[in-house]
Amino acid sequence: MEHVREHFSHDKLAACLGMELLEVSEGKARVRMAVEERHMNSLRIVHGGALFSLADFAFAVASNSHGTVAVAISASMTFVKAIRGGTLFAEAEEISLNPKIATYLIQVTDDEGAPVATFHGMVYRKKETLQEARAELAD
Repeated sequence: MEHVREHFSHDKLAACLGMELLEVSEGKARVRMAVEERHMNSLRIVHGGALFSLADFAFAVASNSHGTVAVAISASMTFVKAIRGGTLFAEAEEISLNPKIATYLIQVTDDEGAPVATFHGMVYRKKETLQEARAELAD
Protein backbone atom coordinates (compact mmCIF):
# COMPACT_ATOMS: atom_id res chain seq x y z
CA MET A 1 0.00 0.00 0.00
CA GLU A 2 3.02 2.29 0.16
CA HIS A 3 2.68 3.09 -3.58
CA VAL A 4 -0.93 4.19 -2.94
CA ARG A 5 0.16 6.45 -0.06
CA GLU A 6 2.92 7.91 -2.21
CA HIS A 7 0.52 8.50 -5.12
CA PHE A 8 -1.98 10.39 -2.94
CA SER A 9 0.72 12.45 -1.24
CA HIS A 10 0.55 14.49 -4.48
CA ASP A 11 -3.16 15.38 -4.04
CA LYS A 12 -3.02 19.18 -3.94
CA LEU A 13 -6.62 19.79 -2.80
CA ALA A 14 -6.35 17.30 0.06
CA ALA A 15 -3.15 19.02 1.19
CA CYS A 16 -4.71 22.48 0.82
CA LEU A 17 -7.66 21.46 3.01
CA GLY A 18 -5.44 19.81 5.63
CA MET A 19 -6.52 16.20 5.03
CA GLU A 20 -4.40 13.35 6.33
CA LEU A 21 -4.49 9.77 5.07
CA LEU A 22 -4.58 7.57 8.18
CA GLU A 23 -5.15 4.08 6.79
CA VAL A 24 -5.35 2.35 3.44
CA SER A 25 -5.88 -1.30 2.54
CA GLU A 26 -7.49 -2.98 -0.45
CA GLY A 27 -10.89 -1.38 -0.94
CA LYS A 28 -10.69 0.71 2.25
CA ALA A 29 -9.35 4.05 3.41
CA ARG A 30 -9.61 6.32 6.45
CA VAL A 31 -8.79 10.04 6.37
CA ARG A 32 -8.90 12.89 8.88
CA MET A 33 -9.39 16.64 8.71
CA ALA A 34 -9.15 18.99 11.67
CA VAL A 35 -11.82 21.68 11.29
CA GLU A 36 -10.34 25.12 10.77
CA GLU A 37 -11.60 28.58 9.87
CA ARG A 38 -10.97 27.88 6.17
CA HIS A 39 -13.55 25.08 6.23
CA MET A 40 -16.43 27.29 7.41
CA ASN A 41 -19.32 28.65 5.37
CA SER A 42 -21.13 31.94 6.02
CA LEU A 43 -23.25 30.30 8.77
CA ARG A 44 -20.07 29.35 10.67
CA ILE A 45 -20.59 25.62 10.08
CA VAL A 46 -18.35 23.35 8.02
CA HIS A 47 -19.00 23.98 4.33
CA GLY A 48 -20.72 21.14 2.49
CA GLY A 49 -17.97 21.30 -0.12
CA ALA A 50 -15.34 20.65 2.56
CA LEU A 51 -17.32 17.62 3.80
CA PHE A 52 -17.77 16.36 0.25
CA SER A 53 -14.05 16.82 -0.46
CA LEU A 54 -13.12 14.85 2.67
CA ALA A 55 -15.38 11.95 1.69
CA ASP A 56 -14.22 12.17 -1.93
CA PHE A 57 -10.58 11.88 -0.88
CA ALA A 58 -11.30 8.70 1.11
CA PHE A 59 -13.30 7.44 -1.89
CA ALA A 60 -10.39 8.13 -4.26
CA VAL A 61 -7.86 6.37 -2.05
CA ALA A 62 -10.05 3.30 -1.47
CA SER A 63 -11.03 2.97 -5.12
CA ASN A 64 -7.43 3.24 -6.32
CA SER A 65 -6.06 0.97 -3.58
CA HIS A 66 -5.93 -2.02 -5.93
CA GLY A 67 -3.26 -0.20 -7.93
CA THR A 68 -5.50 0.37 -10.94
CA VAL A 69 -6.56 3.90 -11.89
CA ALA A 70 -10.19 4.45 -10.85
CA VAL A 71 -12.11 7.63 -11.70
CA ALA A 72 -15.45 8.72 -10.28
CA ILE A 73 -18.50 8.42 -12.50
CA SER A 74 -21.12 9.04 -9.82
CA ALA A 75 -21.20 10.48 -6.30
CA SER A 76 -23.88 11.64 -3.90
CA MET A 77 -23.89 12.82 -0.31
CA THR A 78 -26.45 13.14 2.45
CA PHE A 79 -25.70 15.55 5.31
CA VAL A 80 -27.07 14.61 8.74
CA LYS A 81 -25.30 16.89 11.24
CA ALA A 82 -23.90 20.43 11.20
CA ILE A 83 -20.33 20.76 12.47
CA ARG A 84 -18.69 23.83 14.00
CA GLY A 85 -15.33 22.44 15.12
CA GLY A 86 -13.34 19.40 16.14
CA THR A 87 -11.97 16.72 13.86
CA LEU A 88 -13.75 14.91 11.05
CA PHE A 89 -13.07 11.42 9.78
CA ALA A 90 -14.09 9.76 6.53
CA GLU A 91 -14.01 6.00 6.26
CA ALA A 92 -14.45 4.40 2.84
CA GLU A 93 -15.45 0.80 2.25
CA GLU A 94 -15.75 -1.05 -1.02
CA ILE A 95 -19.24 -2.46 -1.55
CA SER A 96 -18.76 -4.09 -4.95
CA LEU A 97 -15.86 -4.60 -7.33
CA ASN A 98 -15.68 -5.89 -10.87
CA PRO A 99 -13.16 -5.32 -13.67
CA LYS A 100 -14.73 -2.04 -14.86
CA ILE A 101 -17.02 -0.68 -12.12
CA ALA A 102 -16.78 -0.51 -8.32
CA THR A 103 -19.01 1.07 -5.66
CA TYR A 104 -18.14 2.55 -2.28
CA LEU A 105 -19.83 3.74 0.88
CA ILE A 106 -18.10 6.50 2.84
CA GLN A 107 -19.17 7.46 6.34
CA VAL A 108 -18.13 10.88 7.66
CA THR A 109 -18.09 11.14 11.46
CA ASP A 110 -17.08 13.68 14.07
CA ASP A 111 -14.42 13.16 16.74
CA GLU A 112 -16.98 11.41 18.97
CA GLY A 113 -17.94 8.96 16.21
CA ALA A 114 -21.34 10.56 15.55
CA PRO A 115 -22.53 10.47 11.92
CA VAL A 116 -22.09 13.72 9.97
CA ALA A 117 -22.68 12.61 6.37
CA THR A 118 -22.98 9.57 4.12
CA PHE A 119 -21.40 9.47 0.67
CA HIS A 120 -22.04 6.89 -2.07
CA GLY A 121 -19.68 6.70 -5.02
CA MET A 122 -19.09 4.66 -8.14
CA VAL A 123 -15.90 4.50 -10.18
CA TYR A 124 -14.84 3.37 -13.61
CA ARG A 125 -11.69 1.23 -13.34
CA LYS A 126 -9.23 1.85 -16.14
CA LYS A 127 -6.60 -0.61 -17.35
CA GLU A 128 -3.79 1.82 -16.49
CA THR A 129 -1.95 1.29 -13.20
CA LEU A 130 -1.26 4.07 -10.70
CA GLN A 131 2.45 3.67 -11.36
CA GLU A 132 1.92 4.14 -15.11
CA ALA A 133 -0.18 7.25 -14.42
CA ARG A 134 2.53 8.73 -12.15
CA ALA A 135 5.19 8.01 -14.78
CA GLU A 136 3.15 9.86 -17.42
CA LEU A 137 2.81 12.87 -15.12
CA ALA A 138 6.56 12.96 -14.52
CA ASP A 139 7.26 13.43 -18.25
